[in-house]
Amino acid sequence: MTTKPMIARLSAVTAGALMLTGVAAAAVAEESYGDHDVDVHVSISEIDEPGVLAMSVAGSSTALAETGSTPTIRQFTGSLPTVTVTDTRTPDEIEPGVGWYVLGTSSDFVGDAGQPAIGAEHLGWAPSLIDGGESGQIAEGDVVDTVMDAGSPDAVGLVDQELLALAYDSQAVAGESRWTATANLFLRTPATVEPGDYAATITLSLFE
Repeated sequence: MTTKPMIARLSAVTAGALMLTGVAAAAVAEESYGDHDVDVHVSISEIDEPGVLAMSVAGSSTALAETGSTPTIRQFTGSLPTVTVTDTRTPDEIEPGVGWYVLGTSSDFVGDAGQPAIGAEHLGWAPSLIDGGESGQIAEGDVVDTVMDAGSPDAVGLVDQELLALAYDSQAVAGESRWTATANLFLRTPATVEPGDYAATITLSLFE
């Protein structure tokens, strides 16, 4: 631990000698007495950390386009960016009897020019699994209709937390580790809706 201070002091002395003796000291300072190599070895062990349950979304925005409108209802459709749930935990890191689930909630659609907002109850979705694995333990959520869908038991829109996908038993699917899902989005409004650009935010949350 004293090597660095010693080198500092020797350097100072050498500098002083150069100032006093000029060329002769310089010749002495350049003389070599041999080189020595030092091999450096390190052993890096695998990180032993608990696995994690996580969610990612392949994009931060999506756009809806008008399609399938009627004289009384205007409809705008699009797709939710792909949602991926990853679980790197081992079965013994998961509590028995629990499962994970992804929920979605939308804000109101706010106009860019002060036009009246379109409530989140006008936005619905139809979830679908892209890759649910082979266990049969992963399922998509039910279709959520909009307030414009009279007679539907789920005509509530994405006002509250609605199910996109779930795992019935996290322990049972621990070895599969990765699943993907999406949803068809549909915004339905009265034909009298104010024209203009609107924006809303869907918040996706992963729970277990």
